[in-house]
Amino acid sequence: MNRDTCQSLTALSGRVFLSAIFLFSGFGKIADWSKFAHMMDEKGMPLVPLLLAGAIAFEVLGGLSLLLGFYGRVGAVALIVFLIPTSLIFHNFWAAEAAQQQNQMIHFMKNVAIMGGLLMVAALGTDGFSIDRWMNRTRTGRPMRQRRDEPAMVG
Repeated sequence: MNRDTCQSLTALSGRVFLSAIFLFSGFGKIADWSKFAHMMDEKGMPLVPLLLAGAIAFEVLGGLSLLLGFYGRVGAVALIVFLIPTSLIFHNFWAAEAAQQQNQMIHFMKNVAIMGGLLMVAALGTDGFSIDRWMNRTRTGRPMRQRRDEPAMVG
C-alpha cells in the first residue's frame, strides 16, 4: 500500500471514529426524545423542543459531514460550537455533587479531547477518501492521489 492510500485510509478511519459518537447520540435522541427532553428540562433549559431539535440537527448533520468528508471543516466547527455549551451545561463537574464530580469531569474532558480532534479536522480538512477531496479534484482537474499541498509530478 502506498503512502497516499495509507494516509487516506487513516484519515477516513479517524473521521469514522470521530463522527460515530455524534451520530449515535443524535439518533439516540430521536429514538428517545422524551428522555432527553426531560434531561434538558431538569437543567432548566428554555424552549426544550426547539433546542433538542437543534442538538439533533448539529449531531446528525455534523456527524454526517465528518463521516462523508462533505464540507468537513464546516461540520467540525459546527460540532465544536455544539460541544462548548453542551459541555458547560451538562458536564459542569465543578457544580456537581461530590459523588458525580469525577464522572462529570471525565465526560467534560472527553468532550475537550473530541474538540481537539475536531480542531485538527477544521485545520487540515478531510482530505483522504472524502467528498471534499473528490469535489476539489473535479474543480481543479488534479489526480485524486495528488495532495493539494504537493507539487505536480513530472515525467
